Amino acid sequence: MTASSPPGLARFNAAGQDAARAALHEICTSTAWADDVLAGRPYHDAEELLTASDAAVARLGEAALAEAMAGHPPIGRPRPGDAVSAREQRGMADAPAALRAEVAALNLAYQERFGHVFLICATGLTAEQLRDALRRRLGNTAEREREVLRGELAGINRLRLARLAVQAPAGEGTARP
Repeated sequence: MTASSPPGLARFNAAGQDAARAALHEICTSTAWADDVLAGRPYHDAEELLTASDAAVARLGEAALAEAMAGHPPIGRPRPGDAVSAREQRGMADAPAALRAEVAALNLAYQERFGHVFLICATGLTAEQLRDALRRRLGNTAEREREVLRGELAGINRLRLARLAVQAPAGEGTARP
């Protein structure tokens, strides 16, 4: 580990292929993305890792992008036990019932229109902002939405990788990503 390497990044670089792949799978379920990111190890710093992730997202074909999206629950409905998605979607947690119902209906309309889950980097967004994004993006063409979706996936992966990179070893008081 270099002086500038955070502890999580040093562990990721030193991990065996299977362990590193499992850590990446927790971040993004696209096998192609994980393969690309793994191929760049070792990373000298977190920014190099994030840049590699962005490039890997940009190279994802349709099947790999669909595989990545399949790993994300709908907004407002994180999977039971999925602390990461629950944390990222915190803005929906205390939303009034009417707003939650509206977001659920918009999620369904989005899935019917585009054939996949609505993906957004929800960290820090309120329920109203999430609803408004759903409304806006329902008006996108399929091509425009694919571009937006790719950018959102890159943002989600960046946030999750940044948490992985700074993660302290178990027992040092830093929560897992």
